[in-house]
Amino acid sequence: MEGLISIQPLLLLTILACGLQLWAFPFSPSLDLDVTPRTTVFSKGLLGSSRFSSSSQNYSTLLLEDQAGLLYAGGRGALFALNTTNISSSANPRIEWDASSEQKKQCLNKGRDNQTECHNHIRFLQRYNETHLYACGTNAFRPQCAYIDAERFNFSSGFEDGKDRCPYDPAKGYTGLLVDGEMFTASQYEFRSSPDVRRNFPFPTLRTEEAPTRWLLEADFVGSVLLKESINSSIGDDDKIYFFFTEKSQEQVAYPSQTKVSRIARVCKTDWGGQRTLQRKWTSFLKARMVCSVPEYELHLNVLRSVFVQRGRDAQSSIIYGVFGLEWKNIKASAICQYSFSDVQKAFDGPYMEVQDGKWREYTGKVPEPRPGSCITDLHRSQGINSSRDLPDIVLTFARRHPLMATQVLPIGLRPLMFKRSVNYVKIAVHKQLALDGNTYTVLFLGTDEGWLHRAVDIEGEMHIIEELQLFDKPQPIESMVISNSLGTIYVGSDSAIVQVPMCACQRYASCYDCILARDPFCAWDGTACVETSSFRNISNLIQDIRTGSKGCKENSRTAVHRRRSVMSGDDVLLQCELHSNLATPRWTLNGRELPGKGPSPLKTRKAASVFSRH
Repeated sequence: MEGLISIQPLLLLTILACGLQLWAFPFSPSLDLDVTPRTTVFSKGLLGSSRFSSSSQNYSTLLLEDQAGLLYAGGRGALFALNTTNISSSANPRIEWDASSEQKKQCLNKGRDNQTECHNHIRFLQRYNETHLYACGTNAFRPQCAYIDAERFNFSSGFEDGKDRCPYDPAKGYTGLLVDGEMFTASQYEFRSSPDVRRNFPFPTLRTEEAPTRWLLEADFVGSVLLKESINSSIGDDDKIYFFFTEKSQEQVAYPSQTKVSRIARVCKTDWGGQRTLQRKWTSFLKARMVCSVPEYELHLNVLRSVFVQRGRDAQSSIIYGVFGLEWKNIKASAICQYSFSDVQKAFDGPYMEVQDGKWREYTGKVPEPRPGSCITDLHRSQGINSSRDLPDIVLTFARRHPLMATQVLPIGLRPLMFKRSVNYVKIAVHKQLALDGNTYTVLFLGTDEGWLHRAVDIEGEMHIIEELQLFDKPQPIESMVISNSLGTIYVGSDSAIVQVPMCACQRYASCYDCILARDPFCAWDGTACVETSSFRNISNLIQDIRTGSKGCKENSRTAVHRRRSVMSGDDVLLQCELHSNLATPRWTLNGRELPGKGPSPLKTRKAASVFSRH
C-alpha cells in the first residue's frame, strides 16, 4: 500500500487524472516486457552520494582496487587516484597528462575538434603488476602509453608509442585487457585502418586477417573478458579471451533494413600465430552472432551497447548480460538479454559458415583435424602439436576462410530478460544479493544516455525496476561504471563528473508498506524503520517480501492523512493526490463508493471524497 488519504472539501470539486501516452511504431502498447521504474529520484533527493569533478572532463575509464581502497580514474588530460570511501576529498592525488601544445596544433591542422578530439583522452588504465599500472591515451590523435608507479602515483619511465594499443579517435569503440603481462586490445586504431583484435605485447604481436576473407567488418567493440577455462579442466583446455562488438552484417538477415549484427568472438590466450600460413595472425579467431529479440513482436535489437560477465564457479557456469538497442537513431529502446557460456561454447563447437557465390552459407564439407580455431590441448601435444605454429597448413587455411560460426547464440529463455521503451541503456553492472527468503537475487544497475541510473531486480524471470536515479542535472551519457561489493557502492563516470552512490538507500522508504512494496533485496522492515539487511546479525525479526511485495505489514500500520479544504461556493477545486510510486493507481471514492472513470473526471459535490492507491 502506498498510503491512504482522506480529503473533505466543502463545495465544488474537480478531479483531474493523467492521460495515457500511447506508443507509436514499432511498439505495441501492450508489450508486456516493458518495465516502469517504481520510484523516480531526482538529483537533489540522492541519499549518501558523493561527487568528484575537476578541470578535467570525460571520465570514461575507471579501475577499482577494493582492497587498497582506491578508485583510479582516467579523464581528459589527467589521471586520478580517488579514495573509495570519499571520492570528493581534495587530497586525492592527480597526474597531469595532456597532449602538448604542438601536438594539439597538429591535430587542429588535420581538421579535428579542439573541444573533443585534440586532447589526451585516457582510454586504457589497468594493473600491470604489483607495483605498476599501465595507461594509454589518444594524445590528440597520436596515442601514447606509460607505466605508472602505483605507490607514488607518478610516471615511472618515458612514454611509449601507443598507435597499436589505443585508438586515435576518443569516440571509437575500444576494449582491452592486461593478462599475465600480455596486452590484448580491440578497436579501430588508426584513422583509416580497419577494426582489429590484437595482442600488442609480448612479441610476436598478433592481429586479425583482412584477406581473402575479412574477419571484421566495421566492428564497434564494447567489452572483453578472460575466462580461465583450463582451471580444473581434464583436457587441459587453454584460457580464452572473449570480445563483444557490433559489426556490419556479412551473412543474410531476415530484415533488410537492419545492416548490423551483434557478435561474440574469441581467441586463445597462448595463440602464437602460424608458421607460414597466418603468420603473426590469430589461428584461433572465431566469432558468432548474439541474438536479442522479442519473437512475438518481430522486434530485433541488433546493436550491442554494453556487456557484463557474471562469473560462476567455472567458465561454463558464467552468465553474460548484454544491453542491446536499435539500429535506428530516432527511436529509443533497450533490451537486456542474458546468455550462458555453455551455449556460447556450443556455438563455437558447431558448424562453420563459408562464402559461396558471394554469400555466407553453412559449410557442410569435411572439417580438417585438429579442429580449426581450437586451442592447443593435451590431446594436441600428444600428437606432437605443441603450439599453434605446429598446426598443419590445411587447418590454418581452413581457419583463415571460416571465422564465422553458423550457430547463433540465443538468450536464456529465448527472449529478453527486460525491455524498456523510450530509454537508451548504455552501461550495465550486475550484483548478486542474498535475501531473507534464502534466495539470491540478481540486481542490475543500468546507466542511460541521459545520466540516469536504473536499479532493477530479477524476480523469478520477471524484472522489477526498484528506482531510477538522476545522477546528473545536465543530461549526459554514462560512460563508465564499477561496483564495490565490500563498500556496497557503485561508481559512475560521465563527461562532467564521477558520482558515488550506495547500492541501496533503505532509509528512503518511510513506512512498512513502502519498504515491502519496494521489493528491494537489500532492505527489510525492523518494526520501526526500513534497514539494510547486511547490518543485522539477527535477521529473525526483519520483514521482507521480494517475490510478491505484499506480505508482512500489519493492517493497522496503515495511516490515513486527512486534509480539510475550505472554499467559496462555486469555486473549482483541484484535489492533489501525490503518488510516491509510478506504479500506484489512484482510486477516488465518495461516501465510501468508488467513483467511475479512469481519466479526467470532474465531480460536483459538497460531500467527502477519498483516494486510495496501490504499489
